[in-house]
Amino acid sequence: MRILIVEDEYKLADLIKERLKKEKYLVDIALTGSKGLDMALSGLYNLIILDVMLPEMDGFEILKVIREEEVDVKIIMLTAKSELEDKLNGFKKGADDYLTKPFHLEELLARINVQLRKNQQNKITDYLIVGDLKLNLKTSNLRCIKTNETIQVGCKEFLLLEYLMQNKNQVLKKDQIITKIWGIDNEIESNNLEAYLSFIRKKIKIIGSNVSIKALRGIGYKIEWENEEIKK
Repeated sequence: MRILIVEDEYKLADLIKERLKKEKYLVDIALTGSKGLDMALSGLYNLIILDVMLPEMDGFEILKVIREEEVDVKIIMLTAKSELEDKLNGFKKGADDYLTKPFHLEELLARINVQLRKNQQNKITDYLIVGDLKLNLKTSNLRCIKTNETIQVGCKEFLLLEYLMQNKNQVLKKDQIITKIWGIDNEIESNNLEAYLSFIRKKIKIIGSNVSIKALRGIGYKIEWENEEIKK
């Protein structure tokens, strides 16, 4: 799960980021309203923590544009204002939750978990299946339905597999995958991606799956499988 923090107080934003990283969330920070809007419209994020008082654009303006563009993301507003009118304004424009400063990090974390859990319940099951390959989204176990062999995948391997399997009928560009998994301001090289994909291919082979990750030169990657009748 990837979270965007749009907050101009760097110390607060960094404090939130470090706490969320302990919960295994992938986190990016934007310190201005315009930068936050650009990142929010990328569609990379599952949830946005959005401050109201920001330089260049305020949080309400950003919220309005995100909802007009129909970006599918949960939004928790942060503000020093506690007036009912401000909260109602946020909910009217499409906020999912509202938290007044100062707040406890554990309360913010609890609210984040509630919103993401709602999103999961509405959108996904506990696993993804492509061909004879079954990825458990709770345990990170990868199982071949045909052989019944299982193997554990690491964090980045899991995120890559999840992304590929969710887009099983599409060719995903290399830059697109890197941005999705490592974030917009990443500094990794393409061979890092290829190394992780190599690890995944080896694990798929170990459990005897007929699924493969095909590299299309100069384009990107696509997950493919043999069309066999699979008993799930």
